[in-house]
Amino acid sequence: MEARTVSSSGASAPARVIAVLGMHRSGTSCLTGTLQDAGLSMGDIHTWNKHNEKGNRENQQFVDLHDQILEANGGAWDDPPEKVNWRETHVAAAKTLLASHAEDASFGFKDPRALLVLDGWKAIFPSLEFVGIYRHPNAVAKSLAKRSSKTREESLKLWYAYNRSLYREYKRKPFPILCFDDEESVLDSKIHRVADEMGFSHGENKEKFYTAALKHNDSSGDSPLPWRVKRLLRKLEKAGL
Repeated sequence: MEARTVSSSGASAPARVIAVLGMHRSGTSCLTGTLQDAGLSMGDIHTWNKHNEKGNRENQQFVDLHDQILEANGGAWDDPPEKVNWRETHVAAAKTLLASHAEDASFGFKDPRALLVLDGWKAIFPSLEFVGIYRHPNAVAKSLAKRSSKTREESLKLWYAYNRSLYREYKRKPFPILCFDDEESVLDSKIHRVADEMGFSHGENKEKFYTAALKHNDSSGDSPLPWRVKRLLRKLEKAGL
């Protein structure tokens, strides 16, 4: 199995690494689960929690590392720092994580926090690939209110911080971005088209990972969006599939 060295020390990694990018409560789990079903290796991930019937599809080791990096920079997932620097210990931990999956031809990880610490991953693995997803800010705010007791103002601020990073990365080098607000059949079709284009095959006999039952909030019945949030949403809509 081909492996790519990622440092002068000879640490190895999978031949291909894919990061699933998106804000919390924005459909990253559905996108990740579908790609996993299509053949993307994800390692040891969460497959159930009370907020997500099929699990958030996150590898806890990646989540813990991202939390440590954010904390070291005076922030957290819900308090994005202005600037993020990786310490040598963080770089070493990340290389070890990738090396532990060196036998996988294609390996992926998903954690919304990755959007806040992405420059470090790109420095470690320059050929890192991306696929992203976004959701209407009002729907995210409703979901965060239920899960994390966030006010609408707090949630919209977080939505902007995460999705600004998503859009900036897209502008540097475009990659597929999906919209979790699409109806089930449309989103399902788009995800599988992306999977095919990335070299993965879903298989006709497999049960669908994503169904509309996994989505519990929509964007209806809320106050108008702040202008900068609305403007970023429009940019994502133009960039998306």
